[in-house]
Amino acid sequence: MFIVHDYSLAVVFCFITMLCWGSWANTQKLAEKNWRFELFYWDYVIGILIFSIIGALTLGSTGTQGRSFIDDLKQADSNNIISAFIGGIIFNAANILFSAAIAIAGMAVAFPIAIGLALVLGVIVNFMASQKGDPMLLFAGVALIAVAIIINAIAYKRSSKAESRPSSKGIIISLTAGVLMSFFYRFIAASMDLGNFENPAVGKMTPYTAVFIFSLGIFISNFLFNTILMKRPFDSVPVSYSDYFKRKFKTHLTGILGGLIWGIGNSLNLIAAGKAGAAISYGLGQGATLIAALWGVFIWKEFKRAPKSTNTLLGAMFLFFVVGIALIIYAGL
Repeated sequence: MFIVHDYSLAVVFCFITMLCWGSWANTQKLAEKNWRFELFYWDYVIGILIFSIIGALTLGSTGTQGRSFIDDLKQADSNNIISAFIGGIIFNAANILFSAAIAIAGMAVAFPIAIGLALVLGVIVNFMASQKGDPMLLFAGVALIAVAIIINAIAYKRSSKAESRPSSKGIIISLTAGVLMSFFYRFIAASMDLGNFENPAVGKMTPYTAVFIFSLGIFISNFLFNTILMKRPFDSVPVSYSDYFKRKFKTHLTGILGGLIWGIGNSLNLIAAGKAGAAISYGLGQGATLIAALWGVFIWKEFKRAPKSTNTLLGAMFLFFVVGIALIIYAGL
């Protein structure tokens, strides 16, 4: 299987993760005019599962290093399989709430609050489990990103007043999603031997196998979580499975593309975690907040009616994010 041996390449993979995790939601924005996000989300989940299989059968099954996907799956301990599967369930619960927050509040709000909070709590959780990297630099970077989250919330409050729209529901859902999101990565990381991908401990899984099991957890749990949300949506009328199957395949491709994009980022992040460590890899990947905020502000114009003073706040938010991410990178050197 393919293994990262160089820290610089691991950082590059984390930056690609950042781009993927910060950009997949654009497919939801593109589809939302004529496609409810509950239905879109089914295609998104299918896309994640598809890429996990592609990654496992290609990068996870070629080369002479480590165990191939099939061999690794056969020897995996049931506790590790369950751990990765639970990670998928937790992620799915969090991500459904997160997708709802995007639909209600927009990318420029949902990403900084939900994913920003997940970054702060997730780095703490993962560092406590696997202490790799300079803690002073790592947590200084996390603190600056936390400041950026607060600044974004202030900017959104001003924007909401300008557009005369309530913001409490979107913020509450975003916060809930962020808390849940901070825990999923730890369960996947615990199922792998992060210290040795070349000769992983017996029973532990390679990142490719762990991603596949994780994706199965997302897909299977979606029959419960998304069915409930389809029948009792946050901000609209109920939808049915018949509504899903009425659409043309071209419509479904948008959601599948979103899942493929997220899946690419997830796989590269876990591959990089072997060299960078779980806390740093996760923290850099969740810098996706900056990418999503850029999309929301400059492409989707989500703050276009806000007072001009809001631009100063947004500029400060981006500055704190960039410096915070830089400190997280240096923490691993």
